[in-house]
Amino acid sequence: MSSLPAALLSEDQFSCSICLDIFNNPVSTPCGHSYCQACISFYWDTSKASSRASKLYQCPLCKESFNRRPELHINRTLKEITEHFKRAAASGPPAPEGRSGEDQSPVQRRKSTPSKRTEMPEGVINEMVHRFQKTSADSHHDEPPPPYTPSRRYTVSSATDLDPSLPLCPVHLRGLAYFCRDENVCVCSLCVETEHRGHSFSSAKREWQAKKSQLGILDAELKDQICERERKVQELQTALLDIKAAAERETKEAVSVFLHLIANVERCQAEILEVIEMSRRAAEHRAQKLLKELEEELSELKKKSASLSQLALTDNYVQFLTSFASVSAPPQTKDWSGASVASELPSGVVLRNITQTIERFKDEMCKLTEVWKVPKPEVEQPVSKNTPKVRRVQEYMEDITMDPNTAHPRLVISADGKQVFCGERHQPVPDSSERFDRVVCVLAREGFNSGRHYWEVEVGGKTDWDLGVASRSVCRKGKITVSPAHGYWFLSLRDKTDFAFRTEPSTSLTVGSRPSKIGLYVDYDKGIVSFYNVDAKVLIYTFTDRFTDVILPFFSPCTNKSGRNEAPLIICPVSTIE
Repeated sequence: MSSLPAALLSEDQFSCSICLDIFNNPVSTPCGHSYCQACISFYWDTSKASSRASKLYQCPLCKESFNRRPELHINRTLKEITEHFKRAAASGPPAPEGRSGEDQSPVQRRKSTPSKRTEMPEGVINEMVHRFQKTSADSHHDEPPPPYTPSRRYTVSSATDLDPSLPLCPVHLRGLAYFCRDENVCVCSLCVETEHRGHSFSSAKREWQAKKSQLGILDAELKDQICERERKVQELQTALLDIKAAAERETKEAVSVFLHLIANVERCQAEILEVIEMSRRAAEHRAQKLLKELEEELSELKKKSASLSQLALTDNYVQFLTSFASVSAPPQTKDWSGASVASELPSGVVLRNITQTIERFKDEMCKLTEVWKVPKPEVEQPVSKNTPKVRRVQEYMEDITMDPNTAHPRLVISADGKQVFCGERHQPVPDSSERFDRVVCVLAREGFNSGRHYWEVEVGGKTDWDLGVASRSVCRKGKITVSPAHGYWFLSLRDKTDFAFRTEPSTSLTVGSRPSKIGLYVDYDKGIVSFYNVDAKVLIYTFTDRFTDVILPFFSPCTNKSGRNEAPLIICPVSTIE
């Protein structure tokens, strides 16, 4: 190989553009750029962590993207050349054989010594070219990279900061050619040797270029974040349009349903009015018929009475005796004692049933629009303290405990008054006037005479139970008739599947899914008692009445049926409403 002339190589050619130091275990990306192995690995790890939406790996210089993270191997040739460069830059060229540096002439020293710190002698250049031309047969057997080393301390000379284009140091009036990494300021060569001695430095121009490269990286990451948030804005705007469309669709359906309901009510009204009119006509026809018959009979009786009066005034006994037989004969009459016309029309029964149906319908509509109403969204503006708040039934949760003094002797109540089950035999308890002695039930300590109240009871897998409220004045001894008329309002389960509200007769109920927890809601002022399937958030039944006495929560676990219904009824703890 022919000898090459001496060349000038810049330290920038052997510097990593990320850490700005001489290569340490250099690797090359598929796009051809080289970096320290630790630097490029740290850059990719950091960029992926800061931008999770990005799925690409980019070259920091040319921004070429790779779908998969490239597998990088140490460039052995570049590594060896870099090591030669480091040694050459540190030691300088060797002196000619047989003469020391002192014996050389100034000209010879100028020929053998590089004019700059980054000039390399001809022998080193030839060696570098030779190594670049070698074929590295074992490039795939790279040795493991040594641990990442911190940045080296920069050694500078005063030749560089004499560039007249550089800004001047305000203290030393020399060019600000270097960048102090420890204090993030540009300094001159005298600053390096004085107040910044021992700090880590790099070329100011090179640092500027590297920072510009980092700005590009940051700009790309910011653009990715902007794109991500613009997509999210688009998603939310689409969701708003979907909500608006759904609201319009449901509004149309609601209007259609209520128009249909109104049409049915109007048709029912017409039919009821027709029934009332027909009832009136039938009643009038019957009354007029009876009236006509009665008037005809009355007329005959008056004629008979007149004939008798006239006969009594005659003095001709022959005429009297002749006419007496026909005049004195009793008239043919009907028994009118049972004849009557009722003022109440038969349609009144239908009308009362309709009134009750309308009242139940109104109650159901109130629960749909108020009890389970979705709370209004909060608006960031001053709101008056008197603004009414939409409340759910759970917001009226009460802390209920059972009263052992009212419990049937077979009932076993927990110490905290929250659980009850039916035992096998009677317990030795005082027989007070408050205690039930025939029905296995118990009342709560807490009573209500106004307001709204709610509590929940865990029924689990029990086959039989009764839950509701009872008046404080109900009869508690002997056989009890349970119905609202006798002061009991409660829901019953029998044989796992038969649900009923205890009226006379009982009102059978169809329950979709078997509840494991029952919610009871009482509005004393409106006379409402409602039962809910808590898990399914479904109303089971509502009864409307009028309360005149203090009402108490009522519990009956029913008999244990030889162990098949031994599980307790459990009053659920008061929960915090979010």
